[in-house]
Amino acid sequence: MPLRIKPLTDNQVKAAKSGSRPRKFKKGDKSTAKELSKPFVPTNASYRMFDGGGLYLEVDHNGGKWWRLKYRFMGKEKRISLGVYPAVSLKEARGKRHEIRKILAGGTDPGETRKAMKSSRIDRAANSFEVVAREWLTKFIEPKVRKSSKARLRPI
Repeated sequence: MPLRIKPLTDNQVKAAKSGSRPRKFKKGDKSTAKELSKPFVPTNASYRMFDGGGLYLEVDHNGGKWWRLKYRFMGKEKRISLGVYPAVSLKEARGKRHEIRKILAGGTDPGETRKAMKSSRIDRAANSFEVVAREWLTKFIEPKVRKSSKARLRPI
């Protein structure tokens, strides 16, 4: 049976710091009362705080916090980034997780969908009016302009 993960709270997300990770309490822990009263343990490595359903907050040793989602597609485990913490709240990250789960249920890879959208944005930018106009100028107008005139023309 899979391990049940207790969902994160806003306070836990805000309290996540670089250089310290949440303490893991174990049965039979022989730590002193003073040590157990501290909720964080010092560390120099990055760590993950899981929310459930594959969503987790990755806290980097430099202080960065990223929402990420682990999922499996065609037998391979993959990860996708959902944004940086203060810009994307816990509620928004859970909403994005739900949308990505819908895409997975439809049988498509959300990572590949994201890559396709990015490449289509780049293609649209390459076919913008400015790019086409600059190409036309270099192809038809510049050969006809004298060298002395080119020096006086200001660049566009």
